[in-house]
Amino acid sequence: MKYAGRVERLRGEGAFDVLAKAKALERTGRSIIHLEIGQPDFDTPQNVKDAGIRAIREGQTKYAEAQGMSQLREIVADYLQETRRIQVNPEEILIAPGVKPIIFFTMLACVNRGEEVMYPNPGFPTYESLIDFIGAKPIPIPLLEENDFTMDTAEIEKRLTPSTRLIILNSPQNPTGGMIKEDDFRSIADVAIAKDLFVLSDEIYSRLVYEGEFRSIASLPGMKERTIIADGFSKTYAMTGWRLGFGAMNSRLTDYMTKLMINSNSCTAMFTQFAGIEALTGPQDEVNSMRETYRKRRDLIVEGLNRIRGFHCMVPRGAFYVFPNHRALGLKSSELADLLLTEAGVACLPGSAFGQYGEGYLRFTYANSEENILSALEKISEVIGRTGG
Repeated sequence: MKYAGRVERLRGEGAFDVLAKAKALERTGRSIIHLEIGQPDFDTPQNVKDAGIRAIREGQTKYAEAQGMSQLREIVADYLQETRRIQVNPEEILIAPGVKPIIFFTMLACVNRGEEVMYPNPGFPTYESLIDFIGAKPIPIPLLEENDFTMDTAEIEKRLTPSTRLIILNSPQNPTGGMIKEDDFRSIADVAIAKDLFVLSDEIYSRLVYEGEFRSIASLPGMKERTIIADGFSKTYAMTGWRLGFGAMNSRLTDYMTKLMINSNSCTAMFTQFAGIEALTGPQDEVNSMRETYRKRRDLIVEGLNRIRGFHCMVPRGAFYVFPNHRALGLKSSELADLLLTEAGVACLPGSAFGQYGEGYLRFTYANSEENILSALEKISEVIGRTGG
């Protein structure tokens, strides 16, 4: 049978591939420390769970508005006005089952076949996968360790062509934990305005910043109308399985993307949206506590990795990942990741899973307990100690 060529261009995610391998080893009786999947190890706050359960019991299980419940959109608009320092109308908000639909809809609505999309590399694998899927041309912008893994405007300008249509930003960033510098934000904004480009700003880690303050490019003069903010509840509120995200964009684009929602997902589950209302309006103590716990774990894993022969790890400013350089060991990232999984029982991701510029690095998530992180560091050190190089 013959299938559409576009499906051959779709890729999976390394995190789920490694998770499957790790689970297979666990089924044989092996003990595996999971530092591969970007998922909070905390439970969803109780007040948020209660709100979702209450909504189900009250019968909030029918179709919702395709654009999202007006009550939640109003709350999200207020939240963005407070956290991004921009004026947002509820009609400029789209509620979606996660952030990925916002990313996908942005490309479908803003980029034609053959046009170019710039994206961070190493970066979230879904970016490149979807660019290829829609028939656009992916233009990787290298995030270099010597530049603190920021999005370098000089590299953007070097790769800019008349076919460039969209620039994807992610700050704090997966997989490096890096953040875009203020000067680079301003320079990227200047380029976007001068060349009439859209900017997709993936801000899912906006509440997980440890040094400095979070900044959205949408807050810069002239950028709100051309920026699509993609954010959600998964990382901040430990709600990965609830599938709840939102996008903020100009009202015309909201109309287009709402039609895409109607033609794909129909809507986002009502009871999930009620949980989102509670998440944003309820107490934030647990969110702040989780962030401080992540900070301690970050310091622990960075210090530990830098003590292991052949590793050099920068201190990430945000998210919950470290991206240590292991080039001194002379192994490909996929080889080293496999070695650590099979010999040390530590699941991590090869940097190459995030693009060509990720080779020579590994990604570990520190969304795990201090006890497990310490045990993983000890096991990694033992395995590295037995290797040559």
